[in-house]
Amino acid sequence: MSHEITPSRQSLFSQIDVPPSAYPPVHPSGHGEPVEQTQLLREILSAQDRQNELLEELVSQLSAAGRQRSAELGQWKQANPKLARHCRLAAEALGKVQTEFLEAVTQEINANFDSLVEGEFMLNEFIDRFGPRMAHLNGLLQVLSQLSATPNPTGTPNTP
Repeated sequence: MSHEITPSRQSLFSQIDVPPSAYPPVHPSGHGEPVEQTQLLREILSAQDRQNELLEELVSQLSAAGRQRSAELGQWKQANPKLARHCRLAAEALGKVQTEFLEAVTQEINANFDSLVEGEFMLNEFIDRFGPRMAHLNGLLQVLSQLSATPNPTGTPNTP
């Protein structure tokens, strides 16, 4: 990684310039505090530089993985346009089911708020009743949404 800072990144980083003359060296018999502070500041700056390099590498790796996943999904959608459209329709329908399910969950919470707060048994029963369905429903919606064909901006249906 280069240490050059582009103009857009200059506002994110600052440089600490600690000249040796800022704190005159102190003899070992006296207080050594100024020399120690200067050295400590230099070490902190060096550690921050290394941390910034590592963060840049991490962002680069995550971006590459995201771009690859996006490209793979795009290729899948092009290879399976009919199935992608069916996934879109199923995701929309399941979204409506999720809305109804959330309505039932919120009504249950509002109707039994006191017993849910006061009783651990009631809270566990509530979670057992609604939790797994909510998790599975969200997972299905996520998969269908990722695999679905994006709507055409012109409003005309996509043809295979």
